[in-house]
Amino acid sequence: METSAKLYSLNYSNVRTYLFALLFVVGNIALPQICHLVPYGGPTLLPIYFFTLIAAYKYGFRVGLLTAILSPVINHLLFAMPSGAALPIILIKSALLAGTSALTARTLKSVSLWAILGVVLSYQIIGTAFEWAFIGNFHVAVQDFRIGIPGMLIQWFGGYALLKAIAKL
Repeated sequence: METSAKLYSLNYSNVRTYLFALLFVVGNIALPQICHLVPYGGPTLLPIYFFTLIAAYKYGFRVGLLTAILSPVINHLLFAMPSGAALPIILIKSALLAGTSALTARTLKSVSLWAILGVVLSYQIIGTAFEWAFIGNFHVAVQDFRIGIPGMLIQWFGGYALLKAIAKL
C-alpha cells in the first residue's frame, strides 16, 4: 500500500511556505472547533494535530513547523483551547509530529499506510515521554493512549487517505 507522491521541502524564503502553512493552520483551527462540539472531542479525536501531519509530510518541515506552532497558539488565543497548562505539551508534540512526518516523507519519498502509522506512533510515544517528564504524572501523560486512540486512528487512516488523494499535486 505505497503510493508515489510529489513531496516538497519549501524554504522560509518561499512565499508558498507561508501560504500553505496558513491553509493548514486554518484547517487546524476549524477542525478542533467541529470536534469540540462532541463531549471530550478534543482529547479523544486529537484534531489539532491532523493538518500538521499533512503539512509536514507533503510540504516539508518548515511548513509543518509553522503549522505545528501557529495552530495551537492561535487556537489558544482565540478560544482558550488548548488551555494554557496544556499548551507547552501540545506544542512539543506538534513540533515532534512535524519533524517525524517531514523526515519520514523525505526518507521514503512515498506515502505508505505503515509510514503514517510510524509517524503517529513516534510522535505520540516521544511526546508522552516529554509530557511525563514535564508534569511528572504518568497517568496524565498517557492520556492520548487512554482516550485518544480514535484520534490516532483518524490521523493514521485519514492522514493516509488525504495524502494519497493529494499525492500528485
